[in-house]
Amino acid sequence: MKRAMVIGPVGAGKSSLIQALLQEDKPAVKTQSLVFRNWLIDTPGEYCENPLQYRFLIATSFDTKLLLLVQDATRKRNYFPPGFSGGFPVPSLGIITKIDHPDADMDKARRFLRQAMPKGDCYEVSSMTMSGIDELRELIGGLLQPKTNR
Repeated sequence: MKRAMVIGPVGAGKSSLIQALLQEDKPAVKTQSLVFRNWLIDTPGEYCENPLQYRFLIATSFDTKLLLLVQDATRKRNYFPPGFSGGFPVPSLGIITKIDHPDADMDKARRFLRQAMPKGDCYEVSSMTMSGIDELRELIGGLLQPKTNR
């Protein structure tokens, strides 16, 4: 089964996003290694923050159909290098998390994602209020479905 891989820095909200998408109601815990959960792959934030770890992300991406690049709307800097998504053999979606936080800056978050991911759509979500989660789940589900020839 092809999955979507969730990539982002430490504290970006990847695990909380995954729990919201999978409709789980338990506290998020720090991801220590690659975690395969249903149709999603949770990645440690350190893999995104350390270029020496990119090889693990790239290798894992060959078993995926989609990347979800997670950008925390409260971050002051970009942890993704320019053109980051171009190093992967699958399409990317940008996910802006923590949109309900008082310090959220959606414009800055979108600019950061655009630097890392020139192509692909960006979606704004909150794992706390569940804003945008149902729509994102439906979108990802449709993108992961095998294409049929007519």
